[in-house]
Amino acid sequence: MRRVTLFVNGTSHNGKVVAVYGTLADLLSVASTKFGIKASNIYNGKGGLIDDIALIRDDDVLYISEGDSFVDPPNNLESPHEFHSWAHTDWITLNVGGRRFTTTRSTLVKEPESMLAHMFRDKDVWGNKQDEQGAYLIDRSPDYFEPILNYLRHGQLIINDGINLLGVLEEARFFGIERLAEQLEGVIKNSQPPEDHSPISRKEFVRFLLATPTKSELRCQGLNFSGADLSRLDLRYINFKMANLSRCNLTHANLCGTNLERADLSNANLDGANLQGVKMLCTNAEGASLKGCNFEDPAGLKANLEGANLKGVDMEGSQMTGINLRVATLKNAKLKNCNLRGATLAGTDLENCDLSGCDLQEANLRGSNVKGAIFEEMLTPLHMSQSVR
Repeated sequence: MRRVTLFVNGTSHNGKVVAVYGTLADLLSVASTKFGIKASNIYNGKGGLIDDIALIRDDDVLYISEGDSFVDPPNNLESPHEFHSWAHTDWITLNVGGRRFTTTRSTLVKEPESMLAHMFRDKDVWGNKQDEQGAYLIDRSPDYFEPILNYLRHGQLIINDGINLLGVLEEARFFGIERLAEQLEGVIKNSQPPEDHSPISRKEFVRFLLATPTKSELRCQGLNFSGADLSRLDLRYINFKMANLSRCNLTHANLCGTNLERADLSNANLDGANLQGVKMLCTNAEGASLKGCNFEDPAGLKANLEGANLKGVDMEGSQMTGINLRVATLKNAKLKNCNLRGATLAGTDLENCDLSGCDLQEANLRGSNVKGAIFEEMLTPLHMSQSVR
């Protein structure tokens, strides 16, 4: 939609701002209503007769007559009613960072609260510095200023390839063009790639392992390996603290000395894995399979599973001499034929746990919950001193 300022022929006061739509006859009809005259001719500021609606531009100042010839309006630019007349026809050249831009004063003042509007709304009020050719000097980046000037010209945000959106945003903020700044912030936000939380694959992780020196500590805290196949890999001493390893295939992997504290191993498969000296404090391994695992370190470093959630795990046939399972939850777990010599099971929840054929010699079961636990075919007798007193 275009808008124009209308004056009666020969006057420069009591103007009317109207919207331009339809045909020239429609505009004449609106002018007749606004001024209470029978409008028949429309002239531009230079006295040119307008006979086609397409010749009218946005913010034009036009003069309406009842058929008489054009009469120059009084030349009184000090009057506020004349602002639109000279604002549209007053061409201005800007020297922005060494590049020259030519535009109209009305373009620069389209955002009334912007710095550009304050600089160029009134002639010579701001005291703008000019170069030797009369162009107004502005010490800003021309690459970022150009999209802003084009926005003021046609109201559309168009940015050429290779122009940094953040740079244009900073210029929009500097010149106080808030609507453009908000639009740019939305564009920048939408252009950023979404956060990638997809699981790391075996191929990606193997490439990561090969690129890491053997003496370097590999830190994988909080990473997502959900469902990955990490079977038979050498994962010694890697820090998997709080990592997501749910449903992972870790069969026969070497996890000696690995830190799995607070990691998610729910429903993972660790059958036959080497877990010597592993740290699994408060780990969630509910529903995991750890059949035939080796937790026993010949050097005496004990595996620590204190406070771990081991509900429903299958640890049948695992070597767990000296393991620390203090206050862990092993409800409904299968520990058949496990070696638990010297294991710490104090305060452990062993409800409905199958401990058939286990070696519990010197194991500490004080304070543990053994309700419904199965102790058949024990290799060594279970003394009362080992359990609740």
